[in-house]
Amino acid sequence: MKALVYTAPFAVVFRDEPEPAPSNDVVLVKVEAVGICGSDMHAYHGRDTRRPAPLILGHEAAGVVASGARAGERVAINPLVVDPECPFVLRGAPHLSPTRQLVSMPAWPGAFAQFVGVPVSNLVAIPGHVSSVHAALAEPLAVSYHAVNHGARLLARPLSAARCVVLGAGAIGLSAALVLAMQGAGTIQIGEPNAQRRATAARSGPFTCYAPGGGHEPAENGADLVIDAVGADETRAAASRMIAPGGVIVHAGLLPGHEGLDIRKLTLQEVIFTGTYCYTPTDFRETVSALAAGRLGDLSWLEERPLAEGARAFADIDANAVAAAKIVLRP
Repeated sequence: MKALVYTAPFAVVFRDEPEPAPSNDVVLVKVEAVGICGSDMHAYHGRDTRRPAPLILGHEAAGVVASGARAGERVAINPLVVDPECPFVLRGAPHLSPTRQLVSMPAWPGAFAQFVGVPVSNLVAIPGHVSSVHAALAEPLAVSYHAVNHGARLLARPLSAARCVVLGAGAIGLSAALVLAMQGAGTIQIGEPNAQRRATAARSGPFTCYAPGGGHEPAENGADLVIDAVGADETRAAASRMIAPGGVIVHAGLLPGHEGLDIRKLTLQEVIFTGTYCYTPTDFRETVSALAAGRLGDLSWLEERPLAEGARAFADIDANAVAAAKIVLRP
């Protein structure tokens, strides 16, 4: 089969690779669409020790089951693979399991390929009216769905009365804003330095978008809930400045570094700072249902490209030359 393989930092190559073999619990899925995630970019930069080269990356995928009893079924892939007997799984928190793996790690080669092997329990059926390209967005949308709900549970006020800010208008940030809108958030602002992405976000939902440092940022103590979808020193500092007493900062970004957080303010003003990672199987299924019902907008913020041109897509994302919040590759 043809696959896009990460071979070294800043290098991905489209080449022939062995087709994965199905088994009793693992089925073959013919990939029809797969998104490029920020974690794929971390690996591409050589910064993810969990994803050593050479490796087929890609975990935001949808396609058609090609083996087993569900052959022919159109599915979105939940790429989080865990030991079903893990205590975290048994208590309903598989995303926190120390056994967790993602499709696109060495034990589970990824979906930047014509075929991918996935545990059958990780497949979620998609209705006929949902395109595979849109279904491939289920994974990043589920990340944001979990992040927003996690923050909302910690808020001391209803989400409908909350002033919400999302830092970053990439796929996770824009998805978080769309979930906030779906959940009835009071006001939603998005901070994004890239003018093209800012324009994409502004036309994607009921959001006010601003350029950080441009004079239109939320006021100090002007936000009740901040979703940091970047996770940089600068965004942690911005979140610390704008969060109101008793507010909640949800840290979803995974960039290197740990500076910027105002610990003194968090302490004196009882600000809750929490991390968020992935999603539960319930989150994933509910996200697919919301996507199928059209509750997350028209999803026109993506760009489609052939998998064979994946190297150019990685380079364009790296150069910050992409207006879309997500590039979806099609084998």
